[in-house]
Amino acid sequence: MTDAWLALEPGADPVERARALRRAHETFTEAGTVPRPVRAVVADSWRRSVRAGVGPDGTASVELMDGDLGAYRAEHPLSRVMPLVRELLGTFAADGEHLLAVCDAHGRLLWVEGHPATRRRAGRMNFVPGARWSESAVGTNAPGTAVAVGRPVQVFAAEHFIRRVQPWTCAAAPVHDPRTGRVLGAVDITGGDGLAHPHSLGFVQAVARAAESQLALLAPERSAPEAAELTALGRDEALLSADGRRVRLSRRHSEIVVLLAHHPEGLTGDELLCALYEDETVPPVTLRAELARLRGILGPGRLASRPYRLTMPVES
Repeated sequence: MTDAWLALEPGADPVERARALRRAHETFTEAGTVPRPVRAVVADSWRRSVRAGVGPDGTASVELMDGDLGAYRAEHPLSRVMPLVRELLGTFAADGEHLLAVCDAHGRLLWVEGHPATRRRAGRMNFVPGARWSESAVGTNAPGTAVAVGRPVQVFAAEHFIRRVQPWTCAAAPVHDPRTGRVLGAVDITGGDGLAHPHSLGFVQAVARAAESQLALLAPERSAPEAAELTALGRDEALLSADGRRVRLSRRHSEIVVLLAHHPEGLTGDELLCALYEDETVPPVTLRAELARLRGILGPGRLASRPYRLTMPVES
């Protein structure tokens, strides 16, 4: 039985498959139909890409640079397992003229390492640290699709939605928080057509599992946080019971808590801003002030940032 998450079934001709995928991609971008041999996981991703407004001639944008990138990486949980990821994937990437990449749960590339010439080529399409490679930003690609579907996946040639990425092949696997199960990001290997081999997907999946095991070993012993009960009466009014207190939240704080309760994986500041305010001119500092006040109401350690998420169990 063929694994739907593998790019090529045994015996497939990669050259002929690449040609067929280019024809299928053109058919989809022109007519919106998905012919064979496009896999279901890729067809679904192409459709999500179109719904997100991604065009086939787009490019990734760089969101974090220099000090901002360094600070974000230092705080990210995956920074603790990067030595292990480098040990397991680094030599394979360098020797095979591939790239090792690690992204966060929002598809932002945090580390891109490997063969220098391959890094320079990848840089021309902004496959660089700090760039956003989520499906909603650049369409179908292994790290972005892996965090979108929560599964290991290979993406081969013209399965990539953006044309400038189609000379590449990549395989990525999500890394989960061993305590909560939420996706922290993904480990990716990017390079040429040789990575369409089933072994590359199994390899990157094994690295992701090893990273999860190390995160579990590094996690400090902690008692389970006391559950908080959230009673939401629509989106505009919420009652929060925690630590023996019963607090009626303001309308804005109610909206924030309900949104975060429905997105346990967390939301970025931009995502919260768009969800809360119809007026696009509202500055981010307004949201940060609301979040600071809400953090004081909830109590220490219950509202995390980067992304914003509730760290306590919530029953509604």
